[in-house]
Amino acid sequence: MCGIVGYVGEKDAYPIIIKGLQRLEYRGYDSAGIALCEGKSINILKQKGKVSDLNNYSKDKNKKGSIGMGHTRWATHGVPNEQNAHPHLSGDKKLAIIHNGIIENYDSIKKMLLKKGHSFVSDTDTEVLIHLIDDIKNHENCSLFESVRLALNEVIGAYAIIVMEENNPSQFIAARKGSPLVIGIGEGEYFIASDATPIIEYTRNVVYLEDGEIARINKEKELEIKTITNSKISPYIQEIEISLDSIEKGGFSHFMLKEIFEQSNSVLDTLRGRIDPKTKEVILGGLSDYEQKIANSNRVIVVACGTSWHAGLIGEYLFEDLARIPVEVEYASEFRYRNPIINENDIVLAISQSGETADTLAALKLAKDKGATILGICNVVGSSIARITDAGCYTHAGPEIGVASTKAFTTQVVVLTLMSLKTAKIKGTITKTDYHRLITELELIPKKIDKVLKSDNSIQKI
Repeated sequence: MCGIVGYVGEKDAYPIIIKGLQRLEYRGYDSAGIALCEGKSINILKQKGKVSDLNNYSKDKNKKGSIGMGHTRWATHGVPNEQNAHPHLSGDKKLAIIHNGIIENYDSIKKMLLKKGHSFVSDTDTEVLIHLIDDIKNHENCSLFESVRLALNEVIGAYAIIVMEENNPSQFIAARKGSPLVIGIGEGEYFIASDATPIIEYTRNVVYLEDGEIARINKEKELEIKTITNSKISPYIQEIEISLDSIEKGGFSHFMLKEIFEQSNSVLDTLRGRIDPKTKEVILGGLSDYEQKIANSNRVIVVACGTSWHAGLIGEYLFEDLARIPVEVEYASEFRYRNPIINENDIVLAISQSGETADTLAALKLAKDKGATILGICNVVGSSIARITDAGCYTHAGPEIGVASTKAFTTQVVVLTLMSLKTAKIKGTITKTDYHRLITELELIPKKIDKVLKSDNSIQKI
């Protein structure tokens, strides 16, 4: 999982990109690099290690340019070193690319390009892709936008890419499939990143690229989006609601510690508006049209990865115990690669902090194709899972930067508890007394978290 940041406008690109990479460092951290364009040529700065290593390396280097893109890498193809770090250049060094994802058929493309006389300096699949784009651009005599589109029609795999070319300090081309990209729209400037955290300091107006979409991002023109099959798309601009304070450390020594201490407020925000203070009834507005369908379902299949999978295991106990509905919890990464038996009366529930987990998204698409009702629990408003599902619930946990999950997990469990209680009430599998008792207990959780966190010094000693 790599981090991507890009900027084009009138400001110096380097400070914006380096700050953005620092905010995305949790996504990947074995190497980092930046490409800048001032006038004619592309200037590459990259280094093995953390973003701070890149920043130190770049102190006495040329960092001029009002267009640029940066990348933090978590190695897939090739060992972590400067050679394999992004950005990568085409053979004539006129094009540069950064990439998050995996090109599954890169080896066959590479062999084809080697026969044509291309040579490679890295072990990465990403360098193969920029050589393919370059090869198409030269042989088809087409624009960069069109050459990227044609190249992606030959690619199998997942990607979020930005491509820039020399002699064009006004634009870059971006595309996605299976890996998130969000474009920020400012006044005469654009920002692009893997998620919204590097963007919110500058603009709140964003466009989320969908799978199979390509964008031409030019500071002098309106945003242009097409599909890889050459259909024009009208950009849908959304306003993001993340606050800048929520992605800063706020006096804590690291993000994980901050997020441990945020759990009380995160759980409170997850519960907010979902329990009627007078009647003590669960209200899940995002699921209101599907409550009866959940209650009447044959089973619930939870698809998730990592921490979200563990939250799903707790959800299994809750649903089966309270609502008496059979639940299966599946690793999305395994579920998507077999031929699961899914019926129209099944509920497939995806859980994901980011709402962009590639395996979970693929599992949802598989379930949708088989006619199941697909629901989601995620944190990020406007994310891919939120958009593809029939309905769902946001956790409202706020950004989670720490790699080891804390508040994402606890808020996911809270939503699963609310869902199972609501379903049990509809089905009549819980008494009125137990229903209201459990809701009252749930409302006390934030205060109980605060009480535990007051023992911080004792916990650190342990």
